[in-house]
This record gives sequence, structure tokens and C-alpha cells, in this order.
Amino acid sequence: MNLKVLMVVALMLLLAALAQAQQPDLAENLFAPELILQHQQAINLTEEQKSFFKTEARKTQAQLTELQWKLEDGVEKIAVMLKADRIDEQSTTAQLDSVLNLEREIKRTQLAFLIRLKNNLTPEQQTRLRELRGKASGK
Repeated sequence: MNLKVLMVVALMLLLAALAQAQQPDLAENLFAPELILQHQQAINLTEEQKSFFKTEARKTQAQLTELQWKLEDGVEKIAVMLKADRIDEQSTTAQLDSVLNLEREIKRTQLAFLIRLKNNLTPEQQTRLRELRGKASGK
């Protein structure tokens, strides 16, 4: 899987999480990985920065894949528990807590990734990306 695909997947997951959390201001202060990739020449992204972004994208994608597998397993367990004629409320709610903790960890991982990307950009690069994002959205 190439870097662009990894970063887009990570961003899509983050944006969905941010939308659910109803925190649009958070997304305004971060930079989408594909925005950085699209404008890497315009912001004079260095080879060191490119290498950092690739490493972070791979690491984050591996973490998110593992968490997603665990999440799907946890949801499946709840589905099985709910099929019983009598549901053990305590164990089912404990399993729900486990699933909710995994969702929290996914969101945390996604946000941490975007923070690392932003922190690796110079203030000038961040300003340029804001300008480019504004032009793209017609602002």
C-alpha cells in the first residue's frame, strides 16, 4: 500500500471520528495528509520531512489495522452475546466497555498522527498550507 493510500485512509477515519465528536474546529487546525502530499513542492517539503511522514504513516496504519481487528472482534462478541435468550448484562456491558475503549484508542491514534504531521511542518509551511486549503475551499 503506498503512502498516499495510507494517509488518505488515516485521514478518512479521523475525519469521521471528528465529525462524530462534533469538533469541527479541531480539523481546521490540522492538515490532511493528502493536502500535504498534493502541495509538497509548493511548501518545499524536505526529503527528511517526506521520510518522516512515510514512517509515521506506516507506523500509524499498522497500529490502526491492529486496533480495527480488535474492534471488529469485540463487536462480533457483543453480537453473539445478544443472540442468547437471556443476556448476561454484566459481561455484555463489560464487552461494550472494551469496544468503546478500542474506539477511543483509534481516535487517539488518528489525532496523534495528525499532530505529529503538523509538528513536523515549519510555521511557514503551515501558513502556506492554510492558504492553499483556503483557495481549494473557495475561502
